Amino acid sequence: MQKAFDNGLYLELQSKKIKERLNQFGTKLYLEFGGKLFDDFHASRVLPGFASNAKIKTLMTLKDDVEMIIVVNANDIQVGKMRFDIGITYDQEVIRMMELFRELDLQVCGVVITQFSHQELAIIFKNKLENMGVKVYLHSVIPGYPLAIDYILSDEGFGKNAYIETTRPLVVVTAPGPGSGKIATCLSQLYLDNQKGIKSVYAKYETFPVWNLPLNHPVNLAYEAATANINDINMIDPYHLEAYGMMAVNYNRDVEVFPILRSFFERIYGTSFYQSPTDMGINMAGFCIIDDEVAKEAAKQEIIRRYYSTKRDIKNGNMMEEAIEKISVIMKKLGISVENRLSVQAALDKAQSSGTHAMAIELNDGTIITGRRTKLLDAPAAMLLNALKYYANVDDDLKLISPSIIEPIQTLNKQYIGVRNPRLHVNDVLIALSINALTNPSAEKALQQLPKLARAQAHSTVFLTEDDEKLLKRLQIDVTTEPVFRVTRYQQTLIE
Repeated sequence: MQKAFDNGLYLELQSKKIKERLNQFGTKLYLEFGGKLFDDFHASRVLPGFASNAKIKTLMTLKDDVEMIIVVNANDIQVGKMRFDIGITYDQEVIRMMELFRELDLQVCGVVITQFSHQELAIIFKNKLENMGVKVYLHSVIPGYPLAIDYILSDEGFGKNAYIETTRPLVVVTAPGPGSGKIATCLSQLYLDNQKGIKSVYAKYETFPVWNLPLNHPVNLAYEAATANINDINMIDPYHLEAYGMMAVNYNRDVEVFPILRSFFERIYGTSFYQSPTDMGINMAGFCIIDDEVAKEAAKQEIIRRYYSTKRDIKNGNMMEEAIEKISVIMKKLGISVENRLSVQAALDKAQSSGTHAMAIELNDGTIITGRRTKLLDAPAAMLLNALKYYANVDDDLKLISPSIIEPIQTLNKQYIGVRNPRLHVNDVLIALSINALTNPSAEKALQQLPKLARAQAHSTVFLTEDDEKLLKRLQIDVTTEPVFRVTRYQQTLIE
């Protein structure tokens, strides 16, 4: 796959900019991380060459100066809010983040539970964290936030919040998802630091929208498509234009809240360090794009993927129809349609010709490989095997998996695990292929081709099983599906 982005340059420039910001204003910097700190697959898809762990890599270059605060909203804990891309709840994601930080030897100074009003599950989570030896800080709802600045900046507002003890100059504030209360936590710390005579400042680590790309650049429009459910809208930053006479792209929420933030800064410090919301961000991504045309095409493909994932979410009742309407407008603006995703039509054609579920994958060399559901294999497993055969240059008629291995797996699934469908899924096929590779050189060669599937584009004519979808994502295959439920045998009986 062609690269559009220089990840090494990005790490260098982003780290340098963070250090400059820290030294520019004070002795402590609270750095809010927008988007995902781990597994930023959106960025790696729209900017090929951007490493999905680039943000954490940036922090590792500043490791000795960094400590982490994780923020989670008590209401999100109570309702079991999910991070759908990896299929876990926000409270589970907090624990996962802590484990990852510790593996990287990044210091976590505590977890802040915001919007706390004695929610039952939030209390249970608090107790669990404390039993794990984690410091937990509770921040309650402040009446009138964020408009009632006089009240907020008083003993009855931020003054009531638990003060988070930090020891290092760079404090990264992150969360399992949006709406967790990161910026309120940062502002609370600024106020309480000021009360203690500590000079601290706030900044935001951003990736999208890319401020120095055009407003309607596909990379920026891909961000709009990704946030269609929360109605983020890219716009020219009017404050930046007024202050510097320079066009910069930001988005509606930051632009709308900036006057309030500026008032906070002026009240705390007597002046505002920033003249615009763009000023607050640290974002060097636009300077690291090395092939704009590749980035544009990758972003267009991401928008089509978002179209399909949004249709899936609407079908499952997780999203409103307005989101798909917004993405449709973006696609029309760019002159693209689902036909630009080549695996879509290939999958639909295969399903029509075979009369059953099908899946197609566009490999990185442009080759289209298909697979259909058979008595032995489900469509994703068939597609995967066919793709591995192609890369290994193995004859299509050659059996890579021995029946003597398949039968015990089917017996295990049906008799002991209770799986009613005897067909092998992706996980089954990979296990069987691994076993067969011990005695079959062709199977071993096929297995060695798995890394080549990264960033391939696949499409299914029906929703995938949860296990298949997760595993294909782990293989870094970008998957979309038609918004069609699988028909079970029971449902088919009802139809007939």
